[in-house]
Amino acid sequence: MRGSTDEEEHCGAGGAAQDRRRRDDDPGGPGGAERVPRGGVLPGERALAPDLARGMMLLLIVLSNTAFHLWAAQHGPSGWHPVDGSWPDRAVRFAMIVGLDLRAYPLFAFLFGYGMMQLFLRQRAHGTSERTAVALLRRRSLWLIVFGFAHAALLMAGDIIGSYGVASLLLVWLFIRRGNRVLLAAAAVFAVLIAVPAVQGVWSLAAHSLEGVSGAGAEPSYLAYAAQEEDPLAAAGTRLVTWAFVTLAGGLLSFGGFTMILLGFWAARRRILEEPHRHLRLLGWTAAVGIPVGWLGGLPSALVHAGLVEAAPGAIGDGGPLPAVQDATGLACGLGYVALFALAAHRLSRRGGVGRTGPGRTVTAVAALGKRSMSGYMAHSLLFSPLLAAWGLGLGAHLNSASMAAFALAVWLVTVVAAYALERTGRPGPAEFLLRRLIYRRTRPERR
Repeated sequence: MRGSTDEEEHCGAGGAAQDRRRRDDDPGGPGGAERVPRGGVLPGERALAPDLARGMMLLLIVLSNTAFHLWAAQHGPSGWHPVDGSWPDRAVRFAMIVGLDLRAYPLFAFLFGYGMMQLFLRQRAHGTSERTAVALLRRRSLWLIVFGFAHAALLMAGDIIGSYGVASLLLVWLFIRRGNRVLLAAAAVFAVLIAVPAVQGVWSLAAHSLEGVSGAGAEPSYLAYAAQEEDPLAAAGTRLVTWAFVTLAGGLLSFGGFTMILLGFWAARRRILEEPHRHLRLLGWTAAVGIPVGWLGGLPSALVHAGLVEAAPGAIGDGGPLPAVQDATGLACGLGYVALFALAAHRLSRRGGVGRTGPGRTVTAVAALGKRSMSGYMAHSLLFSPLLAAWGLGLGAHLNSASMAAFALAVWLVTVVAAYALERTGRPGPAEFLLRRLIYRRTRPERR
């Protein structure tokens, strides 16, 4: 890893430290006149690793959201997954609990924070003042809350766009201009806070065993998502109530999400995803350690859910020790997934050049979806809810875990094909187009 000064790390766009100090002394740029903020990221500025990671992240998220639409299946005490079905259904649930539940969203949070810092650094490298760059981020956060509200009102109660909009308002205010040591220290504090319930859970299990944990199981998750509600207006009301809770609790009290966003800030300053070749050792160790830790943390919950280990309902229900362990180890797993995707992008990027084939059409299509991640995320709901919910066609009543996972994979592939078609014509996703128009309404247009 190349050594660098704090100034170079904070700039992150390849400028010299002297240029960075001059901008700090004179934020308006040469001559003292503040420069008009630049527009969004240009195609030539994009790197493969972040976009590939976002595209693969959407596959993990669409799979993790499948349980919310199985409103006719019999659910277990965890509330997340059904317990009936064939052996393929049980195998799919086992794999999802180990590798997806509470693991995909930490990955989302990291990439979200990474993108926020990228936006900030691009503006600063352009010569935009810190105050204006922060104002752009603040405007973006507020519009994300609006997008999340519309998403929940129409389709998806568990929308996380709004919660990350709230979290970004808080974290931009507190940390976007802080040094790297402060970012890492704050991330460590939040990680400790998310680890405390896990340690308490392990202590409780040591004292009482899985069968001696008190408490009741959780209600089926589909109730909060109104998947079983036949009245569209009643379903919308339930979704908004759930969304308000998810947005406020997730935006203000999600210590695990804060940890991942701040680590995304730090990683973006060091350009870890844009330049994975400079950080191969860090990425390799993160993937080699983080993914096994995450999977091992989810294994007890999977064993209990599959009926291979006996446990009281309180052990696996909301606030139980097993979900606490699963949540804490999900942070390590999310980081491991990021590192794995970055290493894959590095390997694929090396195929480019004279006489080589390049990343290939499939990788290009997945990365194209990553460039349009918000559109892809919301398209999942557009293809899920009207078809599966009781207020729509009600097809969720006829599916179980395996068939639902196959449906989710098909939905993801549809979004990949659509994103590739947009990439071929040079068009952004509809959500990205609208959000950029709202954020950069007074910015200088960039040449493409």
